[in-house]
Amino acid sequence: MPMPRKTPDRARALLTVKEVATLDQCSEKTVRRAIAAGLLEAMRIGPGGRLLRIDPSAHAAYRRALG
Repeated sequence: MPMPRKTPDRARALLTVKEVATLDQCSEKTVRRAIAAGLLEAMRIGPGGRLLRIDPSAHAAYRRALG
């Protein structure tokens, strides 16, 4: 019997714009502005690169910089 496929831990660890907004208690638009301004590092994934994902370490660095 084949083993079920597991998603790599790194893929599960990435945060969505909505999750970051919830953690920071701000709007999704504010998070997107921080990404556009280069204050918060994000990566584009998915078909056509439409989806934004944020590494938790990049989010932590952003929070420290706001400090």
